[in-house]
Amino acid sequence: MAAVVLVTGGTGLVGKAIEYVIEHEQEGSRFGKRPGEKWIFAGSREADLRNPEETLKLFEKYQPTHVIHLAALVGGLFANRERKMTFLRDNMLINDNVLHAAHIKGTKKVISCLSTCVFPDKVEYPLTEEKVHLGPPHSSNFGYAHAKRMVDVQNHAYKEEFGCNFTSAIPTNVFGPHDNFDLKHAHVMPALIHKCYLSQKNNTPFKVMGDGSPLRQFIYSRDLAKLFIWQMREYESVEPVILSVDENDEVSIRDLANSIVKVMNHPDKPEFENEINDNGQDRKPASNAKLMSLIGDFKFTPFEQALEETVTWFLQNYANARTGQSHA
Repeated sequence: MAAVVLVTGGTGLVGKAIEYVIEHEQEGSRFGKRPGEKWIFAGSREADLRNPEETLKLFEKYQPTHVIHLAALVGGLFANRERKMTFLRDNMLINDNVLHAAHIKGTKKVISCLSTCVFPDKVEYPLTEEKVHLGPPHSSNFGYAHAKRMVDVQNHAYKEEFGCNFTSAIPTNVFGPHDNFDLKHAHVMPALIHKCYLSQKNNTPFKVMGDGSPLRQFIYSRDLAKLFIWQMREYESVEPVILSVDENDEVSIRDLANSIVKVMNHPDKPEFENEINDNGQDRKPASNAKLMSLIGDFKFTPFEQALEETVTWFLQNYANARTGQSHA
């Protein structure tokens, strides 16, 4: 029986990247579409996954054999700070409904997307998969983080009680085409790309919050898409896997801002506002040793190339991108 793969959150950043890889990789290849395989990319307009009835109807409509569960209420540092209860409750409802529907309908496999924010705030680095539950997460996003942590708990409980093949992935900072560039809700890279664009357009300073010192591991969405496809087809453990570039490939926010200026041909340097409270966590390096030991030969897209492709997509699709701007 050919696989029917349902991707929740299928119209977002990672869902669009998976769709791109499935369409552009050679059919029958490691990351390409398999003969007879059906892929469904479902967005929030198709079902409100906070609602159990709508979630079950979605599963009944498509009868998926596999699910890549990406749907979530997401946001950057300040959205997480301001709406902790909303992030906690909405994400717990979404995740519980998806996993319960998958169990009821006999879905063969579910991979849920977590985040490195699930890790404890006080922890020995680098982050590894077994450290998820060793302490409370950072206070800035504890609502979102606890909701995502519970997915790992649910995966283990479903496996122990019902034998379900549910697992999870923990990506680091994802970026790429189809990202959310709305300045109120965006993560750091799309926010900086949009800020740089507006600075250039309006001939105003390109201001960056904080002092530029925090370090982050960025993974290109189309690389991450391949890793999700690998995990769906080849990984059979309930334990989560960190999906990331090497911990030695961290990029400072200062270097990121300067790279964006270079790619966008901005005439001026970024101005850092040097408010330490705006930095967020200094760094949270994650080890990809488990991933690389399992997947074998895998080449990540060079950072500068991936950034350039992202900026190019943003500029070419500004009128229709998620920018929070009125294009009327």
